Amino acid sequence: MNNNTENFKPESRSRKFWRVVLGSMVGFVLSSMIVFILGILSIITMIASVERLSSSSSAATLKDNSVLLVNLTAPIEERAIEIPFDFGEYSQQTMGLDKILESIKSAAGDPKIKGIYLKSSTVSASPATTKAIRDAIKQFKKSGKFVYSYSDIYTQNGYYLASVADKVFLNPTGDLTIKGVSFQVMFYKNLFDKMDVDVQILRHGQFKSAVEPYFLDKMSEANRNQMSTLANSLWGVFLDEVSKARKISIEDLNNIADNLLCSSPQKALEFHLVDDLVYADEAENTIKHKLNLASSDKINFVTISKYSKSLTDKQSNSDKVAVVYAYGSISDGSGPNERGIFSETFIKDFRKAYKDKDVKAIVLRVNSPGGSALASENIWHEIEQAKKAGIKVVTSMGDYAASGGYYISCSSDYIFAQPNTITGSIGVFGMIPSIQKFLKNKIGITIDRVNSNKHSDFGGIFRPLDDVERDVIQNSIEEIYGLFTKRVADGRNMTVSFVDSIGQGRVWAGIDAIQLGLVDELGSIDNAISKAAELAGISNYDVVYYPKQKDWFSMLFNIKNDVVEDAIRQELGQMYFLYEGVKSATENEGIQARMPYCLYISQ
Repeated sequence: MNNNTENFKPESRSRKFWRVVLGSMVGFVLSSMIVFILGILSIITMIASVERLSSSSSAATLKDNSVLLVNLTAPIEERAIEIPFDFGEYSQQTMGLDKILESIKSAAGDPKIKGIYLKSSTVSASPATTKAIRDAIKQFKKSGKFVYSYSDIYTQNGYYLASVADKVFLNPTGDLTIKGVSFQVMFYKNLFDKMDVDVQILRHGQFKSAVEPYFLDKMSEANRNQMSTLANSLWGVFLDEVSKARKISIEDLNNIADNLLCSSPQKALEFHLVDDLVYADEAENTIKHKLNLASSDKINFVTISKYSKSLTDKQSNSDKVAVVYAYGSISDGSGPNERGIFSETFIKDFRKAYKDKDVKAIVLRVNSPGGSALASENIWHEIEQAKKAGIKVVTSMGDYAASGGYYISCSSDYIFAQPNTITGSIGVFGMIPSIQKFLKNKIGITIDRVNSNKHSDFGGIFRPLDDVERDVIQNSIEEIYGLFTKRVADGRNMTVSFVDSIGQGRVWAGIDAIQLGLVDELGSIDNAISKAAELAGISNYDVVYYPKQKDWFSMLFNIKNDVVEDAIRQELGQMYFLYEGVKSATENEGIQARMPYCLYISQ
């Protein structure tokens, strides 16, 4: 008999059961993985195909006699992720200032674009961003093409933008608001008192108001003074430009605001704030007449999103000017660019720019309220390295370049700001909450500890600081403030004593900062690019941008935090900055160079 046959033993039932079960499980897992991978590949292929079709159709459908539709109701960021689809004027949750400015500039020289139709009822942007767009439209008008604006309702910021138009139309039953500028700061002292939370504050700078909401219940006189100056400066920009555009005296505009005289559409017309009271279809008929179209014809509107996709980036010169974006709060370590300025990540991107042999100059585009003092110093150092390598650095300030945002700007060869940029805030603070009483009195938790040394638990939140620890932190703050003022003094050719006199944490509008020497010139990012090229001695150059922006698909699986944050923002509305302030008190670690946390601008 065959030995194999002799050694054969029947398989037990239990062994057969587990073999079948495990085999089925392995088969199921493998087949599921294959299906998942094939599914992902199919989705990628489908999306890529749709993206190509969308991109090609965007360029193909730009017809003669088109009108650029500038609808700015969506939130505006420095750079926004472009989605490959265009579902009309509301196709994006956010809009990128870079794409808006690029589209308006290109449209001026595009023979297919005959004018701009501006819909700016509510512009979800800070004053400096709104001014940048307004200036771009003002430049567009020099092409001889028309700019018409229509809205059912104009907020003050929306009207400021609309006032640049050749014709401003308002719905006969609509509304137009002119009331001035207000800064509102929310204070949390009483909240923390009720919670038995002690917020321990250490700072340098009598105007360093970022920490005031945590130990006061109203503005200090120093803070009220700086906020009043800032509000009047921003309001002055509005008055000056609207007065010139609409040929209304500043005195009359102030009278309208002080007495809320623009109480009806008819009053808006009476005060020459608008040119006519019409409905949307009637405003469009005016555009049709301008285009020599029949009333039954359709206007070829093209959105910013769609038009920007038709623009191609033509690189033909070896010399380059690099624009490096720095927007958001400044933090230590590494992280995604779209979530803020992380020092290690930013330095890598900045280094790529100045190490490129073709890059002859850099424009540092700053839109930041500041953050970590250590991270700001590290970024400052890297900018110095670029300058030592022979690279000219020009800063272009956006809405904010304050505290840490000014720290990283101050050594640039030249600085541009908008007149309503918020900058300065040269000051330093530290903040450590102590929740020991909250734990014990509110939820019944007590803390005990064993230390090897007297201050082993220094820096924790479970007990108050003692005198020695407060002195250590305060001394560190004084040292960093001294370094900060020296950086500014060296960069701006000032004395440290003068920097201290205009510092102390005080914030300034760009229009005031230029008088103080903190800024060289008022202007846009385009002005900064031209100046950088001039300083580098180049005339034929291309512009390249850093960091490289992720495409929308790369971001698709990393949007959890943004989605949650946007949902909270949408749900809370104007109360969002209450949540933001409490979150700031618990998140910020280390010594900070930051402007006031929760500055709500009513405009």
